[in-house]
Amino acid sequence: MLELSQASVQKIMLASLGLARPYTKKATKKDVLDTIRQMHLLQIDTISVVERSHYVVLWSRLGEYPLAWVDELLAEGQLFEYWSHAACMLPVEDYPLYRHRMLNREKSHSWIAEHRDEVDKLLSYVRENGPVRSADFERPEGKKGAGWWDWKPEKVTLEVLFNAGILAVARRQGFQRFYDLQERVFPNWDDARVLAEAEIELNFTRKALLALGVAQPAWLTTYFYRWQKKNTLTALKVLVESGEVEEVKVEGWDQPGYIHRESLPMIESILDGNGKFDFDRTALLSPFDPLISDRDRALTTFGFDYKIECYTPEAKRRYGYFTLPILHKGQLVGRIDSKAYRKEKVFEVKKLHLEPGVAVTDELAEALASTFQGFADWHKTPEVVVRWSDPPELVEIINGLLAEQVETTA
Repeated sequence: MLELSQASVQKIMLASLGLARPYTKKATKKDVLDTIRQMHLLQIDTISVVERSHYVVLWSRLGEYPLAWVDELLAEGQLFEYWSHAACMLPVEDYPLYRHRMLNREKSHSWIAEHRDEVDKLLSYVRENGPVRSADFERPEGKKGAGWWDWKPEKVTLEVLFNAGILAVARRQGFQRFYDLQERVFPNWDDARVLAEAEIELNFTRKALLALGVAQPAWLTTYFYRWQKKNTLTALKVLVESGEVEEVKVEGWDQPGYIHRESLPMIESILDGNGKFDFDRTALLSPFDPLISDRDRALTTFGFDYKIECYTPEAKRRYGYFTLPILHKGQLVGRIDSKAYRKEKVFEVKKLHLEPGVAVTDELAEALASTFQGFADWHKTPEVVVRWSDPPELVEIINGLLAEQVETTA
């Protein structure tokens, strides 16, 4: 049985999730698609104090690129939107894995049966007028919407039909979805191709393992659907017995890990130290980056205890509203709470926290200053200011380095 150190597991996971790819060339649109395919999903989130999560996840791996490429890939049918562990953009070749879930969402289909008149009216409108947005429908004056989000009736119907796979997202404009008939978005799809549930679970287990490189069963359960752990264990058993997946022993784990045989060349290359990977890079990560989206996995693998605090009352926040973890030399060394002021062209680091035990060195400070500036330039907010840091001396050091960068480029 292969034995792996904790440091090796960290490198394997970084490489598998595309966070050790060297910046050897300017990113292309194909690189964006290939990166999403490597992760198998790209989580979407509405918060925009900095660029929205799905854009940041790609920036962490590719550096600067045009945001429009992501929306173009969706409109071109290279990606599609649906629910995985959360709302995600997904490679179109994975559509067969999600179609089963659409057709079997009992609550959605029951709601449709109970609201047949509203559903038929909206579907007729879409059929006659093409893709629609929620914004195309006016709220009746003085009438409150439905649910937590105060949705208009048409928005509720659009979302339920999307959940049930009757409508699909044809494209986005800004953060607005355009919904169209499923058969127009996927004209070549036939529901006769829907896979059996056991086959779907095998595929998701396989893909999650390839995305992570090495994993415990619970992490495979949460990477996509959050299905029952017993289903993952059943799928793992089948994959192990077929020789497609191997057990490994990992330093500090009280249970075996698992690797896919397709990952073996990469793993052997990392263990030999001769792989073409960049573990020295510094990057900022989205709170929904797949490296840390499973908080238990981030804690177990990197010792990084992370919680997004945007839903925590301000007085109870420890780190800030929307903190971005800092990846540096293969470790998660801290986090920043930041905001991009687009009109003022200012990027503010409200708080910078280093993890306990992380030493302030010239090399780290220079890497942070350069990364902050690069992230800010991508936002078109070139003036960067750091307001506060822990340890306190770091704020002055980084602001000084940022000022030097401005003088050098002036």
